Amino acid sequence: MDFTIKTMADYAAEGKSPEVLFWVGCAGSFDDRAKKITKAFCKILNKIGVEFAVLGQEESCTGDPAKRAGNEFVFQMMALTNIEVLNAYEVKKIVTACPHCFNTLKNEYPSLGGNYEVLHHTQFLKELMNEGRLKIEGGSFKGKKITFHDPCYLGRGNDEYEAPRMLLEKLDAELVEMKRCKSNGLCCGAGGAQMFKEPEKGIKDINVERTEEALSLEPKIIATGCPFCNTMMTDGVKHFNKNTEVEVKDIVELLAEAEDL
Repeated sequence: MDFTIKTMADYAAEGKSPEVLFWVGCAGSFDDRAKKITKAFCKILNKIGVEFAVLGQEESCTGDPAKRAGNEFVFQMMALTNIEVLNAYEVKKIVTACPHCFNTLKNEYPSLGGNYEVLHHTQFLKELMNEGRLKIEGGSFKGKKITFHDPCYLGRGNDEYEAPRMLLEKLDAELVEMKRCKSNGLCCGAGGAQMFKEPEKGIKDINVERTEEALSLEPKIIATGCPFCNTMMTDGVKHFNKNTEVEVKDIVELLAEAEDL
């Protein structure tokens, strides 16, 4: 990265507040593949001059996996710790590249005292585009076939289907839909803390079923909007030995490529 990303502590020391807090999330912080999504998003925000900050060492897991796995006590402990930090900085607006973080911060935190405007990164970029601050020239993707896999917590969980598709359409690519998409979408198999355990016995793994559906459309790119989905779909593509033919990329990585960042 050829620029410095400030923390909320840096802004507080200057007596200022950023436009938005970027909640990086566990995957975006520690998973090598998801770090690329984090970097791509930061590059876009930096290029168009959005003042943003991260919590850095003060950020902890939102508690989503603990809650979905049934440990409400651990979830509330983690959530209350995060809320204390966020409220101390008087955070108003949060953007995150992870639908699990997005859903938890948006829908689970208010009852515990954490009230913020929370946006998924595709929603935030759509907002910036509508304001004329973000302009995308996607000529390099012209004619490429892309299919989008709806993340559960963005789509069915929060009824957001338009923002990711609007961004993909700006790439001048050929957007093709899977049979099971939008409100009828199929989970990648990682939600509900399933990401962190081996699959149970069955005929076929969910991510293999989902990837098979995507590959039947013969896309060049499977687009995702979630680091967990990205991992599961990548594993699915490898399962079918298609990883040299089909790429799995987050929408912000495609936008960053289009802008040559």
